[in-house]
Amino acid sequence: MRTDSPASTKPANLVWHRIALWSVLLLFALVFLTPMYVMVTTSLKDMAQVRGGSLLSLPTSPSFDAWAKAWGSACTGIDCGGLKPFFMNSVMMVVPAVLISTAIGAVNGYVLSKWRFKGSEVMFALMLFGMFMPLQVVLLPMSQVLGWLGIASSIWGLVMVHIVAGLPSTTLFFRNYYVGLPDELVKAAMLDGAGFWRIFWRIIVPLSTPIFVVTLIWQFTNIWNDFLFGVVFSGGDSKPVTVGLNNLANTSSAVKEYNVDMAAAMIAGLPTLFVYIVAGKYFVRGLTAGAVKG
Repeated sequence: MRTDSPASTKPANLVWHRIALWSVLLLFALVFLTPMYVMVTTSLKDMAQVRGGSLLSLPTSPSFDAWAKAWGSACTGIDCGGLKPFFMNSVMMVVPAVLISTAIGAVNGYVLSKWRFKGSEVMFALMLFGMFMPLQVVLLPMSQVLGWLGIASSIWGLVMVHIVAGLPSTTLFFRNYYVGLPDELVKAAMLDGAGFWRIFWRIIVPLSTPIFVVTLIWQFTNIWNDFLFGVVFSGGDSKPVTVGLNNLANTSSAVKEYNVDMAAAMIAGLPTLFVYIVAGKYFVRGLTAGAVKG
């Protein structure tokens, strides 16, 4: 009687394992992407099709009218200027907050990994404590500090809040990455007469591209998507896009325009989606290069 050898059954088993793996992955991808599919298709429908059609049906005559209204004329409370001013507020807040928190985190990580001093480990542990502290705890003291500085309810107040809140994570990323760099590089540069800043700019920074990408994407996503700080520390003219989206979705009107709400949600989420599509592979490379190691 003929029996198959292990060598002949191994490829068949491997094929079935791959089929099962891809099936599970495709199922998870389908579940994950279904809400986005609903958002995109609903935003391209008119209200007649939204009311009379299926949630999963494709738009019969796609139109960007809902997108135009969400951007420029949808009402958020008594203001009917759309998401445009809120979107610009987020841009003005995110750019300096991301750049400054990343730059300070790079210097902190450089000091805590290559220029250790007495008590540096304790300082690093205290900074890490900030990553696990509930954000609600800092709302009252932070509002008092912003009031003392005269930047309460302003975009620069939000910038400062996000810089302070982001320092623990940016410091952790850079510190753990720089620990993996050979100390001999710094010692050799010191023997050649290079100082603190020259070593940082000429040696450390050129080797830090992966971790800079990771930190920039991480900070951009956290700050752009933040709602708590935006709703607590912003004023009438400094509200970010997440607060504007919330106000738009909760504004009462005679007819609830779900297509406009979905278009507004897509507009608010497009920047982070764009960043991950463009730089997602570099984010993964940066993580594997040691961003969360140690």
